[in-house]
Amino acid sequence: MAIQTEPLSPGLYFIATPIGAARDITLRALDILSSADAIAAEDTRTVKHLMRIHGIATGDRPVIAYHEHSKPEVRARLVRMIAEGRSVAYASEAGTPLVADPGFQLGRAAIEAGVSITAAPGPSALLAALTVSGLPTDRFMFAGFPPNTATARRKWLARLADCGATLAFYESPKRVGKLLMDLVQTFGSERQGAVCRELTKRFEEVSRGTLDELAAMFEARNVKGEIVVLVERAPDPVADADTMEAALRVALREQSVKDAAATVAADLGLAKRLVYQAALAMEKER
Repeated sequence: MAIQTEPLSPGLYFIATPIGAARDITLRALDILSSADAIAAEDTRTVKHLMRIHGIATGDRPVIAYHEHSKPEVRARLVRMIAEGRSVAYASEAGTPLVADPGFQLGRAAIEAGVSITAAPGPSALLAALTVSGLPTDRFMFAGFPPNTATARRKWLARLADCGATLAFYESPKRVGKLLMDLVQTFGSERQGAVCRELTKRFEEVSRGTLDELAAMFEARNVKGEIVVLVERAPDPVADADTMEAALRVALREQSVKDAAATVAADLGLAKRLVYQAALAMEKER
């Protein structure tokens, strides 16, 4: 495997790093780690270990810690280095930068300073979990980490219960059982879900089933590792008879029976034949 060490243009380079298997890193990410003038990382130990595995020396280049507890001065220093003409690579501890990651503030500061930003895409726990979950992926929402306390978590989940997209959560192994029980209470027991643990690692595990089944699986388990919890989208609401009749009365004022039935069926997500029969009955009563 040949690693390119050509000089990089000045700018900030976001690098996706493996979430488990070290060989999941891309060749482009290795090129950037080899060539950047400076390296910033959420965890400098992790990025140095990754570089050693792939035979990349840090040399005399600075390796700067940048994480959620870093002071604004660290972010300002990195942006200043770029503005002065240097290339800076930023690596998350694992996965894609800016997904539940402090790189967001660094990226925004770079944009405000007018310097170049480049993404070297690659591993992502979110996308890996969606891929193996068996849940719809045409629409999904990354909800992040749920609140730690039960009351705050249930209120937060209640605002997501009607979301029309597959939901993805990152959660601590210590709280995954409590999260699943709260999901049953707020989303209902029959929604399908998946718990993805230690993705791409030796003890990778994907548990699938209804929320009720998953809550039972994890209620008494002492689990370890990185966890992604996914829940299928909310079912489409089904209008009741009163709602359908009210909508038909309004539509029939200006439309024919056929057109009114088609309009209401489309608006409420109901079967056209059912709505047409109701519209005919209403028209006879007029």
